[in-house]
Amino acid sequence: MQVSRLLDPRRFVVALCALLLLAACERAPTLPKLNAHDVIVAFGDSLTHGTGASADTAYPAVLATLTGRAVVNAGLPGDTTTTGLARLPEVLAEHRPRLVLLCLGGNDMLRKHPAAATENNLRLLVQTIRANGAEVVLIAVPEPKLFGGAPDFYARIAEDMGLPLEQDVFNDVLKDNRLKSDPIHANAAGYRVVAERLAEFLREAGAL
Repeated sequence: MQVSRLLDPRRFVVALCALLLLAACERAPTLPKLNAHDVIVAFGDSLTHGTGASADTAYPAVLATLTGRAVVNAGLPGDTTTTGLARLPEVLAEHRPRLVLLCLGGNDMLRKHPAAATENNLRLLVQTIRANGAEVVLIAVPEPKLFGGAPDFYARIAEDMGLPLEQDVFNDVLKDNRLKSDPIHANAAGYRVVAERLAEFLREAGAL
């Protein structure tokens, strides 16, 4: 009877699932803990800039209040991954961040840039940030179409480069008319949701 219990296939499956779940958690990308003086740079386009709301209700400003860390708003309306690559080195040199929240790609999609070029540029952006000694959190944006969701390349980049990925927050916000100022931008309430979700994300990743 003891042998049969040890070989019970149901127990084996439960144990195997537990081990796989534990292994997946252990492999999840984490971030080093930020100290009180570390700078976070939010680098992106109009969604980072806060178009549709005021400067003090853009998500970087709200995130700074929630986390007690300096969060620089380096969002530029209209920015693409190509123009972002050109201006990134100056931003990094000026602010010397410990962490960069990278949120680009929406304008590439609006302008119908090839997805492969956008993906390659995002990889180059990550490499540039890391070469300057900062960590990266990748923030996905949805495709500009009904039921768009984030393109697959965000998850692919995150997996290949070992990045923490926030894949859903802008998709969730931009599907809710109460949280939008126009079809492609959040309002103040929407940016607060983004900031709250990112603050929780950073806590779970070990940065806070």
